[in-house]
Amino acid sequence: MALVPCQVLRAAILLSYCSILCNYKAIDMPAHQTYGGSWKFLTFIDLVIQAVFFGICVLTDLSSLLTKGNDSQEQERQLKKLISLRDWVMAVLAFPVGVFVVTMFWSIYIYDRELVYPKLLDNFIPAWLNHGMHTTVLPFVLIEMRTTHHQYPSRSCGLAAVCTFAVGYILWVCWIHHVTGVWVYLLLEHLSPGVKIIFFAAVTVIINIFYLVGEVLNNYIWDTQK
Repeated sequence: MALVPCQVLRAAILLSYCSILCNYKAIDMPAHQTYGGSWKFLTFIDLVIQAVFFGICVLTDLSSLLTKGNDSQEQERQLKKLISLRDWVMAVLAFPVGVFVVTMFWSIYIYDRELVYPKLLDNFIPAWLNHGMHTTVLPFVLIEMRTTHHQYPSRSCGLAAVCTFAVGYILWVCWIHHVTGVWVYLLLEHLSPGVKIIFFAAVTVIINIFYLVGEVLNNYIWDTQK
């Protein structure tokens, strides 16, 4: 028997994301006042994705509890739709985007933090909030994968959805540069146009690889093939 029920864990994780988002939005940073606001940063988009995902998880748990012992077929159908949505968000967004944000952020941070998280930000963002945005995302999503089996979509549909998200965000970053003349990330300022194309293509490939890693890990944990 689990020491802490998975339903309680999900509720706690959801509350932590709500706290992180509220504290982040309360920070008066110059970047928040420019075109695109917080929505130009993948970290913020990922936080919203994670909060929405765990919100769906908690809603699914509550619906499951309320329909337990109920013979209503309509309620059963609605619950199955909610579970399908939960699994889809986990497979296509929560896991690949969350893992991508954590791994890319800390890889670039270790190489040269000024490219992704300038020291100036230490004056605005406390260390605990930085880790809440860029570190705990990974263990939280792994806890969810370990405690609940998620039904992945067909591989072609899943990869298509992940590619759509990746390309959509890349186009959003390019549009912000078109409007403001400034790249969202300092790293892009140092890349030539040709190298930027290669970089964007590599980023799309990496996030697709993380999708496949999530699918394989989910199958390994739950042994669905057997």
